[in-house]
Amino acid sequence: MGALVASLASLFWGVSDFLGGTASRRAHPLAVMRVSQGLAVLPLVAVVLVTGETGRTGAIGWGVAAGLFSCVGLASFYAALAAGTMGIVAPVAALGAVVPVAVGLAQGESPRPAQMAGIVVAIAGVVLASGPERARAAVEPTDDDPGGGPGPAPSAPAELLVEPAPLARAAPSPWRPLALAVVAAASFGGVLAVVAEGSEASVAMTLLATRATNAAACALLLATAFRGATRPTRADRGTLATIAVTDMGAHTAYAVAVSGASVAISAVLASLYPAVTALLAWRVHGEHLARTQAVGVVAVLGGVALIAGG
Repeated sequence: MGALVASLASLFWGVSDFLGGTASRRAHPLAVMRVSQGLAVLPLVAVVLVTGETGRTGAIGWGVAAGLFSCVGLASFYAALAAGTMGIVAPVAALGAVVPVAVGLAQGESPRPAQMAGIVVAIAGVVLASGPERARAAVEPTDDDPGGGPGPAPSAPAELLVEPAPLARAAPSPWRPLALAVVAAASFGGVLAVVAEGSEASVAMTLLATRATNAAACALLLATAFRGATRPTRADRGTLATIAVTDMGAHTAYAVAVSGASVAISAVLASLYPAVTALLAWRVHGEHLARTQAVGVVAVLGGVALIAGG
C-alpha cells in the first residue's frame, strides 16, 4: 500500500510541474506561483489548527527559509519548463536530491555507496540529455557570423540597402533552460535540507510557513520589480487550482507513504515524478527526444532514485 501511495505522490508532482510549466508559457512564473502557492495556504492553516500545532513556532523560521528557496527554485523551474524541453528540464531539476547528501558530507556523514553511484550516474545522464542542446547552442549564429558558419556573409539584397528591414529578435539561447534547471535543482535541494530541519518541530507548521512565504515573496516581487509581468487570465484559474491541489496531494501522499512503508522505497518511487512530466510533455506538447537525450533522461532518473533510496 505504501508503494502505491508513493507512486501517487510521484504522479501528482509530475502533473503539478507540467501544468506549472505550461501555465508559465502564458503568464509570468511569479504570477503563476503567487496564485497556486496562495491557494495552498488556507488548507494548511486548517491542518495546523486541527492538529493543534499552532504553538510549535520553532518551525516557522525554517519554513520561511524554505519558502525563499522555494520561490527561487519554482520560478526558475517554471521558466525553464516554459522555455526548454520539459523532458530534459524536469530530470535535471530533480538533481536537487544531491544537496542533502552534500550537506551530510559537510557535516561529516558518510554517504552510502548507492548514493555516490547515483550522483555519478545522474551527472552522466545530464551530460547525455543536454548534449544536443549544447551542440545547438554552439552553432547559434553570432553578430560576427550571421550565416552561422565559416566564410563571408552573403551580400544583402538591393532592397535592404535602400531601407533596412527591422532587426529580427534573437532566438533564445538553448543554454538558458539548462542553467535555470540547475538553479532550480540547487534551490529545491535547499528546500529539502531546510524542511528536514523544520519538520523536527512541526511538519504542518513548516509547510504552512513555506507556502505563505513563497506566496508573499511572489506578491512582493510582482508589486515592485516585475510590475509589468503578464498575469494569468480567468481561463487559467482551473489550471492554477489544479496545480495547488496536485502539489498538496503529492506532499500528503508522500507523508502517508513514508509513515506506513519503507522510507527508502517511498523516496525512490516519489522521485520518479520527472518521468510523468516528460510523458505529459510528449503527449500534450508533442515533445520528442533524440536517442541520446532519452538515454540521458533515464540515467538521470535512475541516479536520482539511487540517491533518494540510498
